Amino acid sequence: MLTVCNCFLGQKELVQQSERVKSLDVHPTEPWILASLYSGTVCIWDYHSQELVKSFKVTESPVRSAKFIATKQWVITGADDKFIRVFNYDTMVKVAEFEAHTDYIRSVAVHPTLPYVLSASDDMLIKLWDWEKGWECAQIFEGHGHYVMQVAFNPKDPSTFSSASLDGTIKIWNLSSPAPDFTLDGHSKGVNCIDYFMSGPKPYLISGSDDHTAKVWDYQAKSSEDSTVRIWDAVTYRLENTLDYDLERVWTFGCIKGSNRVAIGYDKGTIIVKNLSSHSWDSRGLQVEKEDKKEC
Repeated sequence: MLTVCNCFLGQKELVQQSERVKSLDVHPTEPWILASLYSGTVCIWDYHSQELVKSFKVTESPVRSAKFIATKQWVITGADDKFIRVFNYDTMVKVAEFEAHTDYIRSVAVHPTLPYVLSASDDMLIKLWDWEKGWECAQIFEGHGHYVMQVAFNPKDPSTFSSASLDGTIKIWNLSSPAPDFTLDGHSKGVNCIDYFMSGPKPYLISGSDDHTAKVWDYQAKSSEDSTVRIWDAVTYRLENTLDYDLERVWTFGCIKGSNRVAIGYDKGTIIVKNLSSHSWDSRGLQVEKEDKKEC
């Protein structure tokens, strides 16, 4: 069952029966959240009105990753059937479809300026695709020893990117080389998710792991398999708070550009839009202002 909870608005609405949320993305200009579901469906939600904008079936397999390509009005998806599919989100027309890997596709990432998409798979490979050349595979990146769970472009230097793997490592890559530049080895179990956060001129990298920790190569929010999101002080590295909604594993999150809000996706089929502004919270992450509690 998919539930959207906007904690910033203090509202909660049951909207659709579905399987659990596998990925989230936030549109750079529209108030939209893109959710890919285990059922093979992709949904676009308006987080202001909390209304469903679009919903369409991609495949019978779980869609583990979906991203907006806003400059083209596209949505790109990667699924367990090993296919990448691209749709125009205005017309719902399928733009492209091709078999990209030999195993489940865990993650796709869109380059901010060039016509490139990265895909990561259980086949332990990362591939670079060029949509201006008919979705030609421009590079294959090898080096992980287990499933590659997520890839993310560096927003400060988009010629580089990071990857997270169940081999317990994070690797930093350059688009021009098939081998990693270096490896971050700090988790005791597999790494599920990574992302970048800009704090002033410096990008910080975050990672969430099966060891239930976030490694602060820096950020404010952590997702993990213990169903919590932890809020970190990006300067002191001190744990500020823990958000625990008892909704099973936290699997993905997306930051809403230009705000203090983060969208959190859970295995239980729930999306929460949480305001991370400088208020006090109780142990469940519910905002407290002048002793008044505002619950979702």
